[in-house]
Amino acid sequence: MARRGTAVVTGASSGIGAATARRLAAEGFEVVLGARRLDRLEALAAEIGPPARFHRLDVTDPASVAAFADAVPECAVLVCSAGGALGLDPVEAFDEQGWRWMWEADVLGVARTVRAFLGKLVASGDGRIVVVVSIAGHEIYPGGAGYTAAKHAAAALTDTLRLELLGRPVRVIEVSPGLVDTEFSTVRFAGDHDRVAAVYAGLTPLSADDVADAIGYAVTRPPHVTVARIDILARDKANARDIHRHPAHDCS
Repeated sequence: MARRGTAVVTGASSGIGAATARRLAAEGFEVVLGARRLDRLEALAAEIGPPARFHRLDVTDPASVAAFADAVPECAVLVCSAGGALGLDPVEAFDEQGWRWMWEADVLGVARTVRAFLGKLVASGDGRIVVVVSIAGHEIYPGGAGYTAAKHAAAALTDTLRLELLGRPVRVIEVSPGLVDTEFSTVRFAGDHDRVAAVYAGLTPLSADDVADAIGYAVTRPPHVTVARIDILARDKANARDIHRHPAHDCS
């Protein structure tokens, strides 16, 4: 298989990031993995095999982002999948620390990472930036203001970036899934297994591989084609809040 260049994936220690790294490696990219949990990155790099490599990355820390980018000499694809949600606080009782973290990870983390890699993406002659947003970047739901506000900002950042890079050889791609069975809800509810189970009860949610499949498609289109945005939903989910749940959970 012809090599396609280097693909950098943030948030690669689990979930969508890990699945995307596997998919892009299968597509012929040399993948570079970034996340905080080095043990998981090491295991994933070993699973993928050479020339996959990894470096520690905390997108909420500007120095960490700079050091990560310095360790990667070239980049054709940048997948920004680091981030997440904390809690379901109503606005009147919001947790300021949690909301601040979501903004740092989901908005500023994307901006920092893009800024650090943009020169290399341009130099590749066919750069692709993929921002994993969420349908929460375009919709709202009760208790979700902290997360939806951050994701709305991430979506606005992505659209603005596409305008600002017009005329340069970089495509900007937004991938916005809803209800993916990953560690997302475990983190959001601080490991409360009952609350996590309730999120996915009565339907078959998306898998991380479903999202990675869409990313793999988008970044392998011909250079003149930009897949600007992909929304991905489970069959029984109409939007961010309307879900059909099967009592017997027969969703085949």
